[in-house]
Amino acid sequence: MKSNYLLEIGVEEIPARLVQDAVNQLKSNTENILKEKRIGFENIKTYSTPRRLTIIIENINEEQDDLKESSRGPSKKIAYDEEGNPSKALEGFMRGQDVTIEDIVMEEYKGEEYVFANILKKGKPVKEIIPQIVPEMIKSINFPKTMKWGGRDFKFIRPIRWIVSILDGEIIPFDFEEIKVSNITRGHRFLGSNNIEINKIDEYENKLKENYVIADPEKRMDIIKMGAERLVRERGGNLQKDEALMDEINNIVEYPTPIIGRIKKEYLELPEQVIITPMKEHLRYLPVFDDRGRLMPYFITVRNGDSNHIETVIKGNEKVLGARLEDAKFFYEEDKSKKLEEYVDDLKNIIFQEKLGTVYDKVLRLQELGEEISSHMEVGEETENNVKRAAYLSKADLVTKLVNEFSELQGVMGSKYAKLSGENEIVSLAIEEQYLPRYSGDKIPTTTSGLVLSITDKLDNICGLFAVGIKPTGSQDPFALRRQALAIINILIEKRLNLNLSELIETSLYIYVEKNGLAFDSNKVKEEISEFINIRINNVLKEKGIRYDVIDAVVGKKINNIPDLLIKSEKITKWLEKGEVEDVIESFNRISNLASKYIGQDVDEDLFNEYESKLYNSYKNIKEIVDELVREKDYDKALEELVALVGPIDEFFENVMVMVEDENLKNNRLSILKKIDKLTLEICDLSKIVIK
Repeated sequence: MKSNYLLEIGVEEIPARLVQDAVNQLKSNTENILKEKRIGFENIKTYSTPRRLTIIIENINEEQDDLKESSRGPSKKIAYDEEGNPSKALEGFMRGQDVTIEDIVMEEYKGEEYVFANILKKGKPVKEIIPQIVPEMIKSINFPKTMKWGGRDFKFIRPIRWIVSILDGEIIPFDFEEIKVSNITRGHRFLGSNNIEINKIDEYENKLKENYVIADPEKRMDIIKMGAERLVRERGGNLQKDEALMDEINNIVEYPTPIIGRIKKEYLELPEQVIITPMKEHLRYLPVFDDRGRLMPYFITVRNGDSNHIETVIKGNEKVLGARLEDAKFFYEEDKSKKLEEYVDDLKNIIFQEKLGTVYDKVLRLQELGEEISSHMEVGEETENNVKRAAYLSKADLVTKLVNEFSELQGVMGSKYAKLSGENEIVSLAIEEQYLPRYSGDKIPTTTSGLVLSITDKLDNICGLFAVGIKPTGSQDPFALRRQALAIINILIEKRLNLNLSELIETSLYIYVEKNGLAFDSNKVKEEISEFINIRINNVLKEKGIRYDVIDAVVGKKINNIPDLLIKSEKITKWLEKGEVEDVIESFNRISNLASKYIGQDVDEDLFNEYESKLYNSYKNIKEIVDELVREKDYDKALEELVALVGPIDEFFENVMVMVEDENLKNNRLSILKKIDKLTLEICDLSKIVIK
């Protein structure tokens, strides 16, 4: 017979961004614990609100599964005496395992017969196991930050106020930090009861709904979306798609009621981003746009409650937004009173990092490194000048009043202030694009100047912080260097830019020495940065579905020509998918193994026998073709050409001994193999490919 089990952890409001992850962890960890404890179940359903994390284990078995184990005891010669009776060693083993002589069998182990006990552990009732495992389930949830409360040693994201534990209709109590475990839950903080009795699990959702709690986050989201879309359609508008903000709003409320408010006409004269940023980032409001994508004088917010006194609530939200926008308007007008370049000098008063100087120092580095990257990309003189100008102005908006108040507007306001100051369109846009992409899936800079400045800014951050020993460790990455490295890689791949990152890292580190007088072990730091970026390249290729062994074969320790690494990986994957490549790979691996012993001697054809001659001529016949295919990035076709060498390679190894005593002959043969190996490595290291 099957049962259902309900666990609800009632807490003070959990930060919205952590709710979904917490309930996901609870579900996943519970599944693992149940399997470990041999408890069968059909499904785990989850519910979550800011004040509760809930799981319902559906169709859970009433008892643990029985466990059959085999335990090894003493060897046969020790287990029995000369008359064949159990020895003291065997008797002690049986007592320890709680078995009788009938449970004993003989089995071979490492060439000798041993005593084994077949043990059957009968499964216990689930209601006895639940009190033991639920505290473990609760404690298994990890949070970035935790707190203690009420003198307890236990830490959680917020204080736990109640716990509901029901197996079908029966309360299953357990001891957990002196917190009451019962069938009593709580409704909405202000609209619901604090004493809701759950007698049956299937009444859980409805009883909470009666008390103004929609426990299912998917149902809450449907209410939010449908209500918000209805309100904006009535006014001829559209909601901007922002799933992250919608998820956050959903995890702030327990009983959502979407409402629509107005933005005063006087604030609509501000740049759109100045209006939208306080709305979204500070107040969690959703902006409304017309069919042409222009901001309308409305916003959507979601009340955590019903529709009573809704007009008062709307006016309150309009007032809060009005105060924010009034501040923004004041700061904007103040900032416009000076040209953007007039703010640059003030950057001398802002520390970028204690050992790396001021933000003004960073600006000077960006100009120099940007010039170097421009040179690598062979951009025109106009673009190079735009990069230099954009770099000079890139951080000026950090000292403006508006960005100081709304830091999310950095770059955006720099771009707008640049335009107002008479800077050209490209320079203005590059100032904003320096921060792109800001997250996975974000857009890439659209201008060449923006691309250069974005790479420059991120590379300067990575190199400088690594040089002073500040680098990501474990889950700690306070300066988001992993994200910035990924951004560089994605820019290079998206725009097919072949930049020599090794040289640019050297240049960036040199600039730190030249401009900041920084002292560090240059070779060590460069190696650390290269390895750091190499790991990110591997991760990007894995996310694109490339096999790990193909990545190993193509990437190795390389960090240059990153777009080509992706093309190679895709082409080699395509070649491998054709099948029947095992013999090819094995043949070239034999070449690779011996080629490592090459000491630098040139090939002397006068020393060839017929098999050496055949192999070398076959190599010369295809080398030019393979080189051309590699230049054209037709790596799969280049591998197909190499297949022609398999026959001559196999004949060579069947008839020629490479490692002979005659040094001249041996080295001559190694020279042939080295040339073939070098040609192969232009494509990839086939020795890394795992033959399935």
